[in-house]
Amino acid sequence: MSKTLVQPIGQKRLTNVAVVRLKKHGIRFEIACYKNKVLSWRSGVEKDLDEVLQSQTVYSNVSKGVLAKSKDLVKAFGTDDQAKICLEILEKGELQVAGKERESQLSSQFRDVATIVMQKTVNPETQRPYTISMIERLMHEIHFAVDPNSSSKKQALEVIRELQKHYPIKRSPMRLRLTVPEQNILDLLEKLNGWNVNVVSRDEAGSQISIICEMDPSLFRDCDAVVRNMHGRSEILAVNVHVDSDTHVDHYDDHEDEPSSLRRGYTDPIHQLSDQMQNQTISKTGSSSRELKQNKCSTCNAFVGDSKEYREHFKSEWHKHNLRRKTRQLPPLTAEECLADLELGDSKADLKDYSF
Repeated sequence: MSKTLVQPIGQKRLTNVAVVRLKKHGIRFEIACYKNKVLSWRSGVEKDLDEVLQSQTVYSNVSKGVLAKSKDLVKAFGTDDQAKICLEILEKGELQVAGKERESQLSSQFRDVATIVMQKTVNPETQRPYTISMIERLMHEIHFAVDPNSSSKKQALEVIRELQKHYPIKRSPMRLRLTVPEQNILDLLEKLNGWNVNVVSRDEAGSQISIICEMDPSLFRDCDAVVRNMHGRSEILAVNVHVDSDTHVDHYDDHEDEPSSLRRGYTDPIHQLSDQMQNQTISKTGSSSRELKQNKCSTCNAFVGDSKEYREHFKSEWHKHNLRRKTRQLPPLTAEECLADLELGDSKADLKDYSF
């Protein structure tokens, strides 16, 4: 019997591996690694080389199982020690990934870049950040392509500079606390005014004066140097500052609140409606001594007071009754008409308890 082991003709060995390739002196060298271990090794997370390499063997073609020749190893690396050569290829070589893997990595990094851009920018008119979907659309419009060998933060800063050339977008300011001796405060304020920095507050503590301000991130290094020259210190309170306020009333939809039976302290809807109509302020032009922002309910076709009263209006029986009429394509009722309609509805319900 022959001692030669006959392999199937169509067999492909070492296919389900991660291949790291290095081209040196015009010769290609490859090593077979475990998937998801090469990046862990390069980042320092994985320390055991046996967990990274499937075999300490250098190939000229891993998928075909062709080993590299010793003379080629000596010519390219100056040695034929395959363990040392594997380490060099692992550190300097290029990781080969499949098409779908590469597409998934690029898509994930594209999303990371868009997220960083969203966090670091605002709309100069509203001082609010753009949505992530809008940022991604703008990045597609400027034909941004992800560089897998560059960090997401570095690419995000490049994207911001490119977007500023075509769209109304700016870096969100950073919030700092600057503390300097009292005798240097006037020089610091003059410097901040020259940079158009927004001073939020000022606090005096003995001979030291602290100023909380918001400035463009590009000015931070210069500002920190100025403060140090004044024998002071600077602290970063927030890297990105966005306008933080109550949700605008336009963001509310005409929808019913939770069922009244789940609310605590449930009262009769007729008396509840009467109390709410007495407490609610229906807006009239010039009716108040102080100017309030009036908000209109499209369901009830009426103006309600400020944002708080507008939110309370959605919980009222008046709004809910008109919402039910709206689903039946009926016109809305005023508060008085709604009260009368509810009383009439209760009277009809009482008559059902009697048989004539």
